[in-house]
Parts: sequence; C-alpha cells; structure tokens
Amino acid sequence: MKRVPFLWFFLSGLCLGVLLLPGPKVSAAELPKDQLKTFLLSGIEKALNLDEQEAMAELRKAVELDRENPIGFSFLAMNHLFFYETSFSEKEKKTEEAALVKAVEDARTRAEKRIEKNPQDGGAYFSLALEAMVKDRWEMDRKNYFRAFREAQRVWDYLEKIRELDPGNYDVYYPMGILHYYLAQLSGVARGIASVFITSADREKGLKELELAAEKGYFLKDMAQSNLVSIYYLIEKQPERALPLAKQLREKYPRNYNFCFALADTLSRLGRFEEAMAAAREIETGIKSGIPPYRPELWPRYQQLLGKIFLDQGDYEKATEYLKLALKDQAPYNARVRAWALVRLGMIQDARKERKLAEDYYQKALEVEGAEGGAQRAAKEYLETPYSPPTMKEKKP
Repeated sequence: MKRVPFLWFFLSGLCLGVLLLPGPKVSAAELPKDQLKTFLLSGIEKALNLDEQEAMAELRKAVELDRENPIGFSFLAMNHLFFYETSFSEKEKKTEEAALVKAVEDARTRAEKRIEKNPQDGGAYFSLALEAMVKDRWEMDRKNYFRAFREAQRVWDYLEKIRELDPGNYDVYYPMGILHYYLAQLSGVARGIASVFITSADREKGLKELELAAEKGYFLKDMAQSNLVSIYYLIEKQPERALPLAKQLREKYPRNYNFCFALADTLSRLGRFEEAMAAAREIETGIKSGIPPYRPELWPRYQQLLGKIFLDQGDYEKATEYLKLALKDQAPYNARVRAWALVRLGMIQDARKERKLAEDYYQKALEVEGAEGGAQRAAKEYLETPYSPPTMKEKKP
C-alpha cells in the first residue's frame, strides 16, 4: 500500500503562510521596521494573486532592508516552494527548487545566530518554523518521509515556543490549526505516531484555531480562510459556510484562478448552477486568452469542473463526457485532476446503481500517483458508503 505523507496538508494548494510579529519579551530594538512588514505583506498578497515576479521583488526588498534578518529569507523560501508546487514543467520546478534550497539555508543560518544572541527572539523562532515547513514539504515531495517527519517535529516545537513568547498573537493559530485538524483526518498507525511525536489529533480544536486565525489573524488571515474553504466544502460537507469566504478571496485576488475554481465548485454544490457556470466561463475566457497566469495546461482542470457541475445537475451524460476529456491528460501536474475525474465518474455510476463500476473508478482514483488529498479521501469514503445524489432541498443554501 502506498505510504501517505504525514503532513502533506501543510502547503497544499495555496499554503503560503507567514508570521512575523515578535513576542513581548523581544526588545524594542528587535522589532521589525514598518517598511519591512509592508514589503513582506505585499509579497504575500502578490503571491496569492499569482504574480510571481512582483511577489519576489517585494520580498527581495525586505531582504535588502536587513540582510541579517532571517524572516525575509524564510518568506522567499515559502514563495519558491509555492511556485515550485504550482509549476507546470520540470525546468520551472528545478529553477524554483534551487532557489528554495538556498533561501532555506540562508534563513536557518541567520535565525540560529540571532537566537544565540537572544534566546527570546520570537521572530527568529518563527523564521525557523517557516523554513522547517518548507523543508518538510520539499522532503515529502522527494519521498523522504522520515526526514519530513523530523522537520514536522521541528515546526511544532518552534510554534509552541512562539506561543509562549506571544500568547496574544492570533496568527500562530493558523499552522497549529492545520496540524490539529489534519492529523485528525489520518487513521491507524500514522495518526497514533503523529499524535505522540508531533501533537494531538483534534478535529474540533483545529477547526476553532483556523477560524480564530481567519477572523483575527494578520499575515495568515487569508491563508486560514483559504484552507477553511476547502475544509468546509470537502470535509465538513458545509458548502454554505465555504461560500462567503470563497467569494471574498475571489474578489481580493482576481488573478488567482484557484479561487475561481473553488467558488464555482461551491456554487454548484449549493445548486446555484447559473452562477457556477458564470464562474466557469471566466476560467474558460482566461485560458483562451493565454494571458498569465492562465495557461493551456489548465484545460483538464476546467473540463473536470464542468463535469462536476453537470454531475450536480444530474446530467450524467454531459458530466461523463467532460470528465473523460479531463482524463486524457496524463501530465504529473494534473494528477489530482485525474483523481477527481475518476471519483466523479464513480459517483455517476453509484447514482445509476452500477456499484461494481463505481468501485472500479474509486479504486483507480486511489492508484493515481501524486494525488494524495481530497480526491483520494473521497474515494475511500465512497468505497465504504455508496454515493447518493443530494435532493434539491439539500442543495439549497
């Protein structure tokens, strides 16, 4: 059986998270300058808007303000990881990977030097947490799961230290919530080991922490909201709670097609099909235009989205047509798209009372290499309990 990484959830999708505010024990001389904060926040927002060049330019400005401050390098590492994971070609990935490794080394060296001088430097500890998160996800991508597990332990230790230094900082609840919530999604030995050596698996606590960060956080607020959209929709089965957050993120980051996909998905699940199709047409127009960040590689994902909308409408013939189109693309970067297409083809067979065919599709979804996440979780769920189409009453918000 394929091994599932313990912390794949750290940076899936758009997980670019940062925390800069130092603890109360840090001296005034250690406080980041307002200009530094401005550059860092601008870099986060431009990255979330899929403007890579501008995002990197802002973060480099932060680095140049104080080259001995590790936080700018940690931000750079996070950004390089984000664009490494969203790259479409091996050449792009290798370029981002090399820059990622360099930024991680620079961040760690500088943070450790600052802690040697001041063991109460909260900003340095969070720089270490950030670079450890990057290293964790990078090692998982390379299938070095033991090293990734050790990095995850480092992350949690640093987070606890930061909370000790600054218990009133709401941003820290974002990564803590991610850990508590997603560890609760694991099962068996994996969940037990992670709970013993990292932190407890606690769904309710994790959800509350994420909601607190989404409401009161500063640097991590949008990251928490983005994760809650996925959690409410995919895991908690509460699309009505995901919708306002999806709309808000779509409005704030109009270039980010990921938020448009999420909005269309959520609207469709709620039975608001005209609005869902309108969002899908925005994506289609963007892909046809060829204007970055839209690219032709997004066609399979768009086809899978249309298949999902027609599935929700009960038009299984059109849904099947689009889902099978999505399956034709075998590129590694579309692994999750293929897994979702297979899951939804299985759902169609369940709706038609063709249980054996449905099970075949779910099993194929589990076998897609590199598709760990929501689709494979759904496949396992439907293998245990057949999918049943919601009634129109259930679709109403």
